[in-house]
Amino acid sequence: MDKVIIIGAGLAGCEAAWQLAERGIPVDLYEMRPEKSTPAHHTGQFAELVCSNSLRAAGLENAVGLLKEEMRRLNSLIMEAADRTAVPAGGALAVDRDLFSKFITDTISAHPMVKVIRKEVASIPRDKLVIIASGPLTSDLLAEEILELTGEEALSFFDAAAPIVELDSVDLSKAFWASRYGKGEADYLNCPMTKEEYEIFYQALIEAETAEVKGFERNLVFEGCMPIEVMASRGFMTMAFGPLKPVGITDPGTGRTPYAVVQLRKENIQGTLLNLVGFQTHLKWAEQKRVFRLIPGLERAEFVRYGVMHRNSFLNAPNVLKADFSLRKMPDIFFAGQITGVEGYLESAASGLLAGINVFRRIEGQETLVFPSETALGGLALHLEGSPSTDFQPMNINFGLLAPLGCRIRNKKEKNLKISERALKVLHDFIEEKSLNTRKN
Repeated sequence: MDKVIIIGAGLAGCEAAWQLAERGIPVDLYEMRPEKSTPAHHTGQFAELVCSNSLRAAGLENAVGLLKEEMRRLNSLIMEAADRTAVPAGGALAVDRDLFSKFITDTISAHPMVKVIRKEVASIPRDKLVIIASGPLTSDLLAEEILELTGEEALSFFDAAAPIVELDSVDLSKAFWASRYGKGEADYLNCPMTKEEYEIFYQALIEAETAEVKGFERNLVFEGCMPIEVMASRGFMTMAFGPLKPVGITDPGTGRTPYAVVQLRKENIQGTLLNLVGFQTHLKWAEQKRVFRLIPGLERAEFVRYGVMHRNSFLNAPNVLKADFSLRKMPDIFFAGQITGVEGYLESAASGLLAGINVFRRIEGQETLVFPSETALGGLALHLEGSPSTDFQPMNINFGLLAPLGCRIRNKKEKNLKISERALKVLHDFIEEKSLNTRKN
């Protein structure tokens, strides 16, 4: 049996490789790191998380929580890794990113049906089944190949990773552990600000020097991962209504709600490292140290990683991709991950899951699948194929992508739970009908 070639061992590539290998299909998995790295990666591990260690909301009243559950029901490797390496994060699913990547790297590398090849791919085979999961940091050589394949121009936007500090360097006489509205465990370390402290921080932030970004468009920013300094530039109170909003937080030192609050989330299981929630940035490193140390409690913060800015590239999916993630012009070439125009860790992994299943079905001589529009998996894929936007942009999963309920429910949480319940029932029936969990080992 001919091998399937998968380019890129990120979340999407690893999930696709797993889905194929578990069904008995041999895979050649190419990964250029550590031979050639990117501006955002730090290791050669598979599925390295470069922006945040949070996989976002866990509950079924959230669309991404539904997506997680759907992936679990399809034997997702990424979800198994996340559940095994979870760290406390209130109502969210966050992971110890080092253990997460190590689990995926070890599992994929040990699989008898997967051959890992550590080299850059500069030429895409036209006579084999291929899944391109090269990610938002696709190398220049491969990007040129993709442009030739699609006949379209790749789009790009900026994405940014938040800084990480050591817990021992935080002044706990000023910061306190709590979750917003007291929900769940006290999983966030909160640094409260008075109005005067917020004003000083705001002024320093908007005047701070940013790193020069070469070769990319300067003014394109994805709204869901906006650099904190860009957010601040949009108005004095923008941060206070965004990641620094104090609503639901009570400062035990004063018994009052702070004017603003910076939250830090556990980065590893031990809780010794914390990332600044919502503080993606492309300030120069020295400026990050100076400005972020103006936050109460972080005056002596030790940074183990500074925020970095990097390029994200993605296809104009409605023009070039089908909802089964195959290329319209060349149906034996599939895409997966953020390069398809999905946004977010889980969405990227989900696209890899779907691409892997569909390549398997292509090999078996079966029709490729588009999941029902009532499911998160289906809604995400159908949006990529059918988005009417003339300015296609990356999209997170949201309930608006799923088929409407057909009845009016005023309570938003109740409505969302109904949508999720329907989705899981439809998915269960779809899995049974298509025998999607049958493994060919």
